[in-house]
Amino acid sequence: MNVLTSADWQALWLTCKLAGLTTALLLLLATPLAWWLANTRSRMRGLIGAIVALPLVLPPTVLGFYLLLALGPQGPIGALTQWLGIGLLPFSFAGLVVASVFYSLPFVVQPIQNAIEAMGPRPFEVAKTLGAGPVDRFFSILIPQARAGFITAAILGFAHTLGEFGVVLMIGGNIPGETQVLSVQIYEQVETLQYGRAHYLSALLVGFSLLILLLLYGLRRNPRLMSWK
Repeated sequence: MNVLTSADWQALWLTCKLAGLTTALLLLLATPLAWWLANTRSRMRGLIGAIVALPLVLPPTVLGFYLLLALGPQGPIGALTQWLGIGLLPFSFAGLVVASVFYSLPFVVQPIQNAIEAMGPRPFEVAKTLGAGPVDRFFSILIPQARAGFITAAILGFAHTLGEFGVVLMIGGNIPGETQVLSVQIYEQVETLQYGRAHYLSALLVGFSLLILLLLYGLRRNPRLMSWK
């Protein structure tokens, strides 16, 4: 009973693959968005910030439902992917990645935004007067001084994606080897009254998530590990 089956290993690998890819994409997308939110004076700042934070309060099934409509054959994203020859994203791993990016977005944007706001504009202004270009300022100022925010964002984004269920089930369904992540595998075991197996898989996910959060808190207690110095 305590030995992972091939289906369990497959679900575990798919979960880690989804979390890793989602986290990498989120860091690429969230960094410019967090920069804009931290520095803009636009009247749209409040609205955009609220939209980014919406997954924090919105039921996952609601978000999943509207994403399903948007990604479907009659939706704007679905129409675009069909026009590009990609096909439809629902009930595919690519669809899970898109849904996970939306669902975990605030967990990555907000730590980076907080780190940028804590820095203030002064370091960038000084670097600009010394002739540093935008790319140089990004790598020599932003990345080193906001490293703690980036590390926190990566860990939270990864951990949050590990536990996704509602959005994943709405967009991906339960296709073994394609969309059956660990949380969906646990749900299937409960549905078939395999409580022992569900308990074992749940304990595995709890332990893994706990280790990730302990890593985050350990890094926070040691500021030297969160800086380049």
